Amino acid sequence: MVHRNAPLTETGRLRLARCIVEDGWPIARAAERFQVSRPTATRWATRYRQAGPAGMVDRSSRPAHSPRRTPQPVVRKIVHLRWKQRLGPVAIAGKVGCAPSTVHRVLTSCRINRLWHVDRATGEPIRRYEMTRPGELVHIDIKKLGNIPDGGGWRAHGRDQGKRNSQIHQDPARPRKVSGRPNLGYCYVHSAVDAYSRLAYSEALDDETAATALAFWTRARTFFASHGITVERVLTDNGSAYKSHAWRDEHAALGIKHSRTRVRRPQTNGKVERLNRTLLEEWAYRRLFTSETNRRAALSGWLHHYNHHRPHTALGNLPPITRCTNVTEQYS
Repeated sequence: MVHRNAPLTETGRLRLARCIVEDGWPIARAAERFQVSRPTATRWATRYRQAGPAGMVDRSSRPAHSPRRTPQPVVRKIVHLRWKQRLGPVAIAGKVGCAPSTVHRVLTSCRINRLWHVDRATGEPIRRYEMTRPGELVHIDIKKLGNIPDGGGWRAHGRDQGKRNSQIHQDPARPRKVSGRPNLGYCYVHSAVDAYSRLAYSEALDDETAATALAFWTRARTFFASHGITVERVLTDNGSAYKSHAWRDEHAALGIKHSRTRVRRPQTNGKVERLNRTLLEEWAYRRLFTSETNRRAALSGWLHHYNHHRPHTALGNLPPITRCTNVTEQYS
């Protein structure tokens, strides 16, 4: 397509070429007359000699041969990983053996470089903040998941069989409140993530009471301390456990500052909210677990992968453990 300020349209190119080829104008005179460079005048004259008026149309700049082009089997694998596992260019690159830039170019050419149907597009610019040292701020949150019945739920077997497994599920510690309704209960995933290193610690527990949250936080602090992190400040939402007097008194005694997000603004606690989403995609719903026990048992292994091996784009595609110093048993 010819842009609005182009000195030559197809008609102008034809006139230029005829002046040179048919009328015998010198290249320099024709270039000056039509206000183009000498190489441009030469190019259109050569095309006119080769193809006549048909040679005046624009040609594709795509090369005739691309010997280093990404093989089609690799392209298909990249597309498959993008759609089926919702992975980004860095994660896909580690699986297919290509550079992240190559993966991104393939995703762009296939028009799947942005997953707008998954990500919420607010239209507002993203505001990010970074801490200067480990432990300066730790984000804490709880994610509520439905328990999986013994034998597997509807994701593994379909609606009919999943409903039957749910109905026959029996938990003596949890009586049925409504006759005929399964007493599966919920899994409460308590998570804490350091804002600087992105080091994460999570546990799948049975409730979200203040006592349970405090017990989890005690174990989380021990985990962070084993990686050389001393917690200075904590950020949570406005859940009942975090508004309790027990939570307030515990942090006052420890000398840890506690802050809460503004009501209905989960973006403020975005780092742990993003961890929750990653937990769902790569742990909770990644496999078809046949029981809640199996799913909870897989959490610790996934956390190790997240902290020690999984590339994090906010850390320059390095795992969170690379930002930790003075880790226990790290030095001999």
